[in-house]
Amino acid sequence: MSTALSTDALGTAAPVLSFSPVVLPVPGRPVDLHVRVSAPATGTSLPVILLSHGHGPSNNLSSLNGYAPLANFWAAHGFVVVQPTHLTSRTLTSLVEDAPGAPDFWRSRAEDMTHVLDRLEVIENAVPQLAGRIDPTAVAVAGHSYGGFTAALLLGAGLTDPDTGNLVHLREPRIKAGVLLAPPGRGGDVFNGPMAAHWPIIGAVDFSTMTAPALVVTGDKDDPRNFTDMGPGWHADPYTLAPGPKTLLTLFDAEHGLGGIAGYDAAETTDENPERVAALARLTAAYLRTRLHDGDDAWQTACEALTTGPDPAGRVESK
Repeated sequence: MSTALSTDALGTAAPVLSFSPVVLPVPGRPVDLHVRVSAPATGTSLPVILLSHGHGPSNNLSSLNGYAPLANFWAAHGFVVVQPTHLTSRTLTSLVEDAPGAPDFWRSRAEDMTHVLDRLEVIENAVPQLAGRIDPTAVAVAGHSYGGFTAALLLGAGLTDPDTGNLVHLREPRIKAGVLLAPPGRGGDVFNGPMAAHWPIIGAVDFSTMTAPALVVTGDKDDPRNFTDMGPGWHADPYTLAPGPKTLLTLFDAEHGLGGIAGYDAAETTDENPERVAALARLTAAYLRTRLHDGDDAWQTACEALTTGPDPAGRVESK
């Protein structure tokens, strides 16, 4: 599979600055919010991607230390990537296991991103060589797996709180677009797998109010049998059940790790494929660039390079 992409789409990769942790005290949060910031060494008016980690068997990949294959690529191609360690991280389990909201911390995870945006200038000034280079009006969110669930809430999806029965909306209007990577799908009768009873929050989401533009990325071999018998199509629900504008990218032969996005050479990746990760990084960067900058044709160029021809990385549909 070719991962070649015209330099007209994303330009030449820049050296990347990565700084961590930036520590943000948050009143009422059981531990301070720690974030990693990755940014290109050059450029101004840089757009921001908030990256929400998922779960996984490794201790550190589900934290600010994960998702380097995406964070590094996005930063090298003009984005400032901010990665919080959510309270669901295995690195914090012993500190927060009895805290309010445990174990899923669904509300806290979304609120982490609001705290980041509230203090974006503080973060910018804390990172050497970054002050004055961020465009605070050009913000996107991305998330993998449970991080995709968090991203959906920030993009407008509603949620029925299993504890109170109340409908909750955590839409963050400063976020202009999003990327949902292998996100969970609908609840209801199809939410019938062995883990469904342990994670009722996953099935409590309503995508009908998720109005912000988003790219939903799924793998056609991503089997969600722990939650549903719907098959891989369940992960496309944030596209299928949400209003437009939405785009669906289905990666061929990809499983839940989408080729290995959580970390370089991670043992937990069941479908390790560096070319797939490279294609995904390029397509997601191009999508967000086009969404955050009117008139930018990076997305069209990337799709022509990577989803057409004799050996495409996947297929794209939009509404």
